[in-house]
Amino acid sequence: MVSSVNILVVEDDNDISQLLCSIIRNSGYTPQPAFSGTEALLYLERQPWSMVLLDLMLPGMTGEELLGKIGERSGVPVLVISAKSERETKVSALRGGADDFITKPFDIEEVSARIDSHLRRYARMAQHAQPEPEVLRHRGLMLDIETKRVTAEGKELSLTAREYDILAMLLSSPKKVFTKANLYESVWGEPFYGDDNTINVHMSNLRSKLAKVAPDSEFIETVWGMGYRLKP
Repeated sequence: MVSSVNILVVEDDNDISQLLCSIIRNSGYTPQPAFSGTEALLYLERQPWSMVLLDLMLPGMTGEELLGKIGERSGVPVLVISAKSERETKVSALRGGADDFITKPFDIEEVSARIDSHLRRYARMAQHAQPEPEVLRHRGLMLDIETKRVTAEGKELSLTAREYDILAMLLSSPKKVFTKANLYESVWGEPFYGDDNTINVHMSNLRSKLAKVAPDSEFIETVWGMGYRLKP
């Protein structure tokens, strides 16, 4: 629905920002102005966006830097609107992840038409995209979230629901050290009051099952005084 289309406008010039927001509202969409790259990143972290309109000449973080960060975080379409008209700037922005480049001063109808065009294209792509099954991997471990299948060195494991959830958490961020409180509150969904016996038992059982199918490999390490993580 149109009402669910939210567009982030990253432009430090207040008059241009207001004009772009007006164009977006007149098209039936919801604009949100941001006046710097830092402010834009805060908005990008808070919620998903349907599109970003991006000026390149921003205070502090440049538009080019922000464009790279947007590409790392999401697949949202980005339309660059800039007074920089050099061919090299346009090519660099498009190669850097921008979907389109509009030069200032711009035509209101053209901006509106390009916004509509890119929103339609991304909507079609989303409809036809086939989601890939999510599989978590680290060294010899494999966990298929859709089928709940777990293997170690190619050999299948039979895990309890708690053991599966613990391993899934560790695999979700292999370099992170998870405290016992992290694991307990996420897996059991209850506050952790310091009684670590439950975690110790389940972790011991999980390690035993991993060792049984892959005796020459060690997958989980204890970081003393901190918690657990997957072995690098």
